[in-house]
Amino acid sequence: TVNCLDRHVEKSPNRVALIWERDEPGTAVHITYRELLDLTCRLANTLKKYGIQKGDRVAIYMPMSPLSVASMLACARIGAVHSVVFAGFSAESLAGRIVDSGCKAVITYNQGVRGGRIIELKMTVDEAVKNCPSIKHVFVAQRTDNKVQMGDCDIPLEEEMTKAASVCTPESMDSEDMLFMLYTSGSTGKPKGIVHTQAGYLLYAALTHKYVFDYQQGDVFGCVADIGWITGHSYVVYGPLCNGATSVLFESTPLYPDPGRYWEVVQRLKINQFYAAPTAIRLLLNYGEEWVKKYDRSSLKTLGSVGEPINKEAWQWFYQVVGEGRCTLVDTWWQTETGGICIAPRPSEEKAEIVPAMAMRPFFGIVPVLMDENGKVIEGNDVSGALCIAQPWPGMARTIYGDHQRFVDVYFRAYPGYYFTGDGAYRTKEGYYQITGRMDDVINISGHRLGTAEIEDAMADHPEVPESAVIGYPHEIKGEGAFAFVVLKEQAAHVDRVKEELKTIVASKIAKYAVPDHILVVKRLPKTRSGKIMRRLLRKVVTEQSNNMGDVTTLDDPSVVKEILDAYQKYKEKSSS
Repeated sequence: TVNCLDRHVEKSPNRVALIWERDEPGTAVHITYRELLDLTCRLANTLKKYGIQKGDRVAIYMPMSPLSVASMLACARIGAVHSVVFAGFSAESLAGRIVDSGCKAVITYNQGVRGGRIIELKMTVDEAVKNCPSIKHVFVAQRTDNKVQMGDCDIPLEEEMTKAASVCTPESMDSEDMLFMLYTSGSTGKPKGIVHTQAGYLLYAALTHKYVFDYQQGDVFGCVADIGWITGHSYVVYGPLCNGATSVLFESTPLYPDPGRYWEVVQRLKINQFYAAPTAIRLLLNYGEEWVKKYDRSSLKTLGSVGEPINKEAWQWFYQVVGEGRCTLVDTWWQTETGGICIAPRPSEEKAEIVPAMAMRPFFGIVPVLMDENGKVIEGNDVSGALCIAQPWPGMARTIYGDHQRFVDVYFRAYPGYYFTGDGAYRTKEGYYQITGRMDDVINISGHRLGTAEIEDAMADHPEVPESAVIGYPHEIKGEGAFAFVVLKEQAAHVDRVKEELKTIVASKIAKYAVPDHILVVKRLPKTRSGKIMRRLLRKVVTEQSNNMGDVTTLDDPSVVKEILDAYQKYKEKSSS
């Protein structure tokens, strides 16, 4: 926190640290570095008063707000380890994460507000902590005026903070002490608590923030990710604040009150760098250009994409329509485990080329290698393989909390001496990197290796298909076949025509063997709240293991599962008749 707050307060206390873009349109709140330090210290002293010490774990279950950021920094200041749990997770998910890490306290709000709707946060926490014996206190802040049930271990946060001293001496920490943990899903059901440490993580977040986005002092940095994800940790909180930047906290949704929200915010707050997920871009692309063109985007200098590979159509729309063809667009590849951006088009030589929808260039100190099935390094260009990193870097995760063996098994066992990312990549003739998708989403059709992301990308070229998900399923002749789930723009009457066109596109873009054997039109795809498609569930539907869906608590809307099952049953009956 000293690097994120105190040193800036000494030099420029009235510089704006955070701009809180609240859910209610047009009600932004500006918080200076001095104010954020004050909030952080009072909160830190409150935690100490209630027995939170260096090394204790604290769960944070809060939406985007200055107090949420202050909670993270307050933990850091006293040497406690924060575990932020996205405020959309269920009570069960929250309890699981609290129990796994043995948190002593939870910091939450009475309620959250998102897209004009009230979210019952305290109620969810109450439900969760019933099953969490380690929890001694629940600190409750007020986001709305509504009263919520307060029990014996509940503490009204702001009330306590007003009584607390506004000076808190920071705990002295070792460079390798734990800073925070953040849960992420593995390919297996049980989430893993990824551990990041003090010095390396902060250095890496700050450097990547500065150089990938070309952040200049005085710029307004707008990363619309939630603090519940690593992107929010690295590029809303730690990276920007370490660099003395002004960072936007976006509490709302891209569609509230209408699909122009992002661009209205860009105009009003004069945002210079805008960092978002492809899933949001694809969503907005469906609503047309007029929502974007309504607003002045001349403040924008750099656009960024994060969280999943961006398809070419979304890239072009983001670049041409949003950025008017004049902003640098960086498609950034990294993971919860890497702490910060590892591969991105910038930094690079001045005006160096940027290839659409490609991460391209490794960041300083990142040494990517591609490996073949036999664990040998693939030399040369115009090759594909498993993406590994050959040398350690400051931002890398140090362990999985409470399960170092799993850490070793998942990331270092497959290719000894290398960090295995779980992703496949293609190195172009020029030596640039293109991420082709998760290795666990690689299918093998008649001996041809194929990333499902490639088929999805091809189908995305169809004007009526905003989204698709392709999975492999056992095929008695080809070994594996491709099964495509597609969403159509208008509930088109000519579904069969679109299906034929899709097959033609895939055949012409990749090869005949890549054409999906089955194409099922669905209303929507099963997604996590961060917008990742849960292909695991689609595989279960197709392989008819729907009675064993595993953990679906991370889904944005679990009812989507039944919707897809019903569509699949209908499709099967129709096919067999």
